Amino acid sequence: MSDAPPERKVVIGPDDAGERLVAPEETLDETTLGATLRPRSFDEYVGQTAVVDNLKIAIDAAKRRGEPLEHVLFYGPPGLGKTTLASLIARDLSSGMRTTSGPTLDKPKDLVGILTSLQAGNVLFIDEIHRLGGVVEEFLYPAMEDFRVDIVMDSGAYAKTYKIPVERFTLVGATTRAGMLSAPLRERFGLLYHLDYYSDEELQRIVTRSAGVLEIPIDADGAATIARRSRGTPRIANRLLRRVRDFAEVRAGGEITHDVADEALRREGVDGRGLDRLDRAFLRTIADQYRGGPVGIGAIAATLTEDTETLEDVVEPFLLKIGFVVRTASGRKVTADAYEHLQLAAPPESDAARQQKLL
Repeated sequence: MSDAPPERKVVIGPDDAGERLVAPEETLDETTLGATLRPRSFDEYVGQTAVVDNLKIAIDAAKRRGEPLEHVLFYGPPGLGKTTLASLIARDLSSGMRTTSGPTLDKPKDLVGILTSLQAGNVLFIDEIHRLGGVVEEFLYPAMEDFRVDIVMDSGAYAKTYKIPVERFTLVGATTRAGMLSAPLRERFGLLYHLDYYSDEELQRIVTRSAGVLEIPIDADGAATIARRSRGTPRIANRLLRRVRDFAEVRAGGEITHDVADEALRREGVDGRGLDRLDRAFLRTIADQYRGGPVGIGAIAATLTEDTETLEDVVEPFLLKIGFVVRTASGRKVTADAYEHLQLAAPPESDAARQQKLL
């Protein structure tokens, strides 16, 4: 018999039912605004220093040889600048960029139409490339390796393969789930770069730059306050900046200071570590209802009435990064840091756990 308390549904509240302010995914209204805030050259790009330096070397070498840049794969959490880097590659190569995404390429003819319309040196950017269908992916292999598309006409004894040449291009793929890429596709990329979360100092520079582009008065403390709550993600930093701007214009004379940013984000439910109501509900569920864990993700999802994928892809990664949650073979556990942040008393250590430490 388990000594875990009976499961109880947790109601998060109406504020958490809609769009999360600290979710890293791009919203529809951010697509146009994001293009405005994106840096226009590698010199303006903040963060990912090693990736940018290596990219610049590869681009310069390709231009000197008069060859297209090798195919590039960016992987890492959402909101870290994969699309921005693709656009900077195209700009640095002085070539056009065609943008699409894995889910929209349903049929081979969709991909073939794009490939045959590319001009020499163009950049083809495929976001969420891990979601390409198997049949479509097969058409991509010869295009990446030999710059041709193989089309089979008729069937059986009358089947013929036509090789249609395409211009030499650079494919830039982006994925948040590199493990879901097939090995044959992954091996056809010459340059693979992992994008990691940004430091608070880097995010402060991004917030300051974005405020300048949007003509928002902000001081260093105000930018630092927003940066610390941005979960290491530039997209979230820019989103928080816009929300704080609204509050500053209505309640604080328009200028963003530490106190203004702190009050605005507190009203939005974003605490000093960048956690929102769903994050805190996730932690409290483990801490209160499951005595700190371990507990399976399915049980947490059922208690919060959220789907498992949302918790695994959106909530958990940041909590793991900052050390508030650990994964064990038995399930998720909250750490002492999480208890301290939530201002909860940690449960007493069991005899079995104390014995295990002594071994």
